[in-house]
Amino acid sequence: MTADTDIAIVGGGLAGTIAAIALARTGARVTLIDRNAVPPDEFRVEKLGGMQLESLERLGLLDLLAAHSTRFDQSLNIRHGRIVDRTNARYQAAFYADMVKTMRSALPGGVRTVIGRVTELATGAELQQLTIAEHGTLGARLVVLASGMSDLLRARLGITREVLHERQSLTFGFNLRPRDGIAAHPALTVYGERPRDGIDYLTLFPIGGLIRANLFVFLDHRDAWIKALRADPLAALDDRLPGLRHRLDDVELEGRVQNWIMDLAVARNVRQPGVVLIGDAYQTSCPAAGTGVSRLLTDVERLAAHVPAWLATPGMDAARIAAFYDDPVKAAMDAHALGLAGYRRAFTVDTRLSWRARRQAQFLRRRLLNAIDTLSPPLAARIRALRA
Repeated sequence: MTADTDIAIVGGGLAGTIAAIALARTGARVTLIDRNAVPPDEFRVEKLGGMQLESLERLGLLDLLAAHSTRFDQSLNIRHGRIVDRTNARYQAAFYADMVKTMRSALPGGVRTVIGRVTELATGAELQQLTIAEHGTLGARLVVLASGMSDLLRARLGITREVLHERQSLTFGFNLRPRDGIAAHPALTVYGERPRDGIDYLTLFPIGGLIRANLFVFLDHRDAWIKALRADPLAALDDRLPGLRHRLDDVELEGRVQNWIMDLAVARNVRQPGVVLIGDAYQTSCPAAGTGVSRLLTDVERLAAHVPAWLATPGMDAARIAAFYDDPVKAAMDAHALGLAGYRRAFTVDTRLSWRARRQAQFLRRRLLNAIDTLSPPLAARIRALRA
């Protein structure tokens, strides 16, 4: 069997689609395989900012995203009903399925798209063979697994999943409809008030004419308050975040409450010939830490840096694949994501004196800097520069 394509990407979500774009631009022949012609309505990342936008700009995709998402440039940060400070930074917000559709519209003409399910995968140092339901077999020099947390193909290759923290966090998403229009509702981040509540933060931001709510908590999914939240999120939030009450008087819930439970996990036995795992297929991230998209974009950029040299000569042995996992930029991002996952949970729920002191000191420092910013923006800017 000969290679029908240089690279076969399994999974056409955000990771797989952006990978297809970036790898095709290196000159590789790319085939993108996904079981859904239209991205399903899944609850995943909905807000991008900071280094994520910088990565998209390097990939030439930021303008496209901006044209199909809602931009906001400031968020008001609140705790115990009082303003902590303001975040002045650009964000782009859209529902996950719409993000994927937008990225798919940028697929280069040379990318072949196959709508189907990969049922078998055989890998080796020279050629990879994929069996696709109702499409037969496909030969590729390299397979990229961008299939998220699905274990089927990984298991067939002997790739295991080490769960570092089972049910590490819970994330909720729901829509609020302003009764008097979106203009009166700035983006908000509301921090939890007590460690026992398990709330890291609630973020409210615009998507079109709606206010989208993302809530990040560290609680057991069977907790009575979690059940109440699913049934009536506004009432449940009023119970745990009373300082938010007056800001939600003129909104109403629209649609269903979405949620997912995240296990913090890393794939093992991945240094195999012919196959690379990216994004959540390799390592999951804590949603509250906001590192999931940063990780997948780093994976895409670093993979695109390695692939031209790999394809320039025959073979796809394990040593080449190892170079990707050992890439210092990728390794640093993976470690950063795991570290921040632990930090966010401890910062939210740890009741030891050291963490209580850390919480109080951080919010006090932010409030003081915000007060200085109100009186003298140049002085506040110099203080921030010294801390950077």
